Amino acid sequence: MVLLLALIISAGLQIVAASIAIRFMKLTKYRLSWILLSTAFTFMAARKIIQLIEITRGETSVQLQMVDAWMGTLISVMIIGGVILIREIFFSLKKAETDRVKSERLVLHAIINTEENERKRFAKDLHDDLGPLLSTVKMSISALSNRITDPVDKEIINNANHIVNEAINTIKDISNILSPHVLSNFGLVSATNSFISKVNKTKTLNINFSSNIGKERLNNDVEVVLYRAICELIHNSVKHSGASTVEIGLNKHGKFIILQFNDNGRGFDMEKVENSENRGMGISNIETRVRSVNGMFFQDSAPGRGLQVLIRINIAKNETYISDDE
Repeated sequence: MVLLLALIISAGLQIVAASIAIRFMKLTKYRLSWILLSTAFTFMAARKIIQLIEITRGETSVQLQMVDAWMGTLISVMIIGGVILIREIFFSLKKAETDRVKSERLVLHAIINTEENERKRFAKDLHDDLGPLLSTVKMSISALSNRITDPVDKEIINNANHIVNEAINTIKDISNILSPHVLSNFGLVSATNSFISKVNKTKTLNINFSSNIGKERLNNDVEVVLYRAICELIHNSVKHSGASTVEIGLNKHGKFIILQFNDNGRGFDMEKVENSENRGMGISNIETRVRSVNGMFFQDSAPGRGLQVLIRINIAKNETYISDDE
């Protein structure tokens, strides 16, 4: 009775397994490997039914035993063939995942390039259109200043001239931040040193920067991503962390570029920030940009422990590392 119950349960389960396998054939686009495995499951269920028939009859049939034996052999052949051929499905899944990642990276790359082009266009408009207008205003004020003798009016003119100078300098700064000419002309290290020098002059933050890259040039996209990341991280330290010191290391190790950023700010609860709906866009933008150039982004922080960021980019996958000597 126990043997009969076990056979019934086994047969039922194998029938269910066979029916599920057959339904999956459409999803696998009727690949031969899955057809063989599905057929094997079906034959296994049939063998159990044959064994069940023999037990219920109470006698053993030579013909049924022969059929059972050959079905066992056929099932073994089908399973071996299916297992060997099923690699094709796994290769297809792997290729699909690779294509998905590649497509995602291309989309990110296109978005970032569009953003950078808009920055350059806006910077050019400021420099070429608004800059000359303010310079004309400055010349007009200077010409008017020579005709005024009243001290009060003279002071007003001088104040207006000072404001125009401030506006011209501000436009230059904004234009340079949007599209830094130092980055395109002299490279990542020079542009980073220039930006850090300006921040250090404000005395709000002391930034120590070191690098072993020197004057060597990276792929343009990698340089832009790393420069934007450094600027955004420094901006966050000034605006949010209350840090007084920042340590930045930008080094090349083999085929990798490693950016290490550490500040001594107030830090934050990582889990709380990750789950917050108000998570800052700055860090998200950095992560997105880093992924677009085959990079990885890591950050660690805790209340009272500052912020530590590590960015690693595989330059071998971003065209050829360009030497300054070329």
